[in-house]
Amino acid sequence: MPGTREIQEIEIIIEDIGGGGGTAPPAGGDGGDGDKDRGRRPEPPSARRYYTAIALAIVSILVFFMALASAFLVRETANDWIPVHLPAVIWVNTIVLMASSATMELARKRLARGDAVGFRTLWQVTTALGIFFLAGQLVAWRELIAQGVYVASNPASSFFYIFTAAHGLHVLGGVCALLYVLLRAFEKTSLSRALAAEVTSFYWHFMDGLWIFLLALLHLGK
Repeated sequence: MPGTREIQEIEIIIEDIGGGGGTAPPAGGDGGDGDKDRGRRPEPPSARRYYTAIALAIVSILVFFMALASAFLVRETANDWIPVHLPAVIWVNTIVLMASSATMELARKRLARGDAVGFRTLWQVTTALGIFFLAGQLVAWRELIAQGVYVASNPASSFFYIFTAAHGLHVLGGVCALLYVLLRAFEKTSLSRALAAEVTSFYWHFMDGLWIFLLALLHLGK
């Protein structure tokens, strides 16, 4: 009878909401597939989205610094351009930053071999070198200030502070990424440590190459 069928359907709905029974499938016969879908773990996100995100970030940073470099090349031909003598610590900082790229790649190789302890040790060294580089840039600023060279002293000094400050801020972001890879419990996420380390390495190596380019500009600007 129609009335009896409606009562049965209402009882089934009540059981589904309250969690009781659960043995009778809802009308339509596809309730079992829905339960399986709800119990299934979400698939891990595609690695392509992370590669795309870091590529877009690198391109945007590159455009920003290319605009600064273009302004630098135009401005250095002016008569009021007074070259800045680069502090010696700048060259030490460059070696430190290059060394950090080497230790990062060694850390990734250890991770690929399953050597978690070796990876953590070398990744910590990379992070420490990044922090040391930032500290060295502050030392370079202090040396220039001690010589009476400030941001507003002349166009050359302005570009030096702008280049080093902008690059330093981006390196600081890279240090934060290094700490994230080092301290994050990836067992609880869909993102693997190997993928996070690889994406971070793209950004870090780009920062190294960008610094070499900026250093060449500053050196030629003398």
